[in-house]
Amino acid sequence: MREPLERLCRSIGYEFGNPGLADTALTHRSAGSCNNERLEFLGDAILGFVIADYLFVQFPEAAEGELSRLRAGLVKGDSLAQIARQLELGKFLNLGPGELRSGGHSRGSILADAVEALFAAIYLDGGYESARKIILALFDEKLSGLTKKSQQKDPKTRLQEVLQAKKLPLPVYTIVSITGEQHDQCFTVSCEVADLDLGTEGRGTSRRKAEQDAASQFLRLLDNV
Repeated sequence: MREPLERLCRSIGYEFGNPGLADTALTHRSAGSCNNERLEFLGDAILGFVIADYLFVQFPEAAEGELSRLRAGLVKGDSLAQIARQLELGKFLNLGPGELRSGGHSRGSILADAVEALFAAIYLDGGYESARKIILALFDEKLSGLTKKSQQKDPKTRLQEVLQAKKLPLPVYTIVSITGEQHDQCFTVSCEVADLDLGTEGRGTSRRKAEQDAASQFLRLLDNV
């Protein structure tokens, strides 16, 4: 096993019987045809089940919608990228020349995909219980102190529900500008509602995040109307 991979294994507390699986999990598609895309697919499903099972047991009174929001908040890309950065996973990735030049080692989507692929590699190497143990250990901080209210509805959903309750039209989101390099973009999005003389602008590293920011600001405006 190559030394960098040994360091990663020590940090997650797992030793691969088949190191090739770990190498594949850490190989981005830009580096060749033998990459982590299939493992990412499997890892996403394994992670979703492990977290769903944990939440089902921990919150026996929670409704399906509450459980779904809790799970979505835990397994989203930002959450996985955060775990990857804590593991310094970027140092171990195998990227093609283009991704190396554009800073792929620190890109959230690449890091999140690698984490999911790594979970699949552990599952294939050591079985479900091994994967479950590692997943719960890495998510321990996020799971500790979790309550049913930990993941409220996102701002866009809340704004839509507020407007529907007031029998007002749904909000319209429009991209105002996109700035920065392709791997480090900043989106500015406006949020407007017909029949209301109100408007906000939100910013984020993706269109979705900018829309959520704009919706959050719009909700604050409505509170003051």
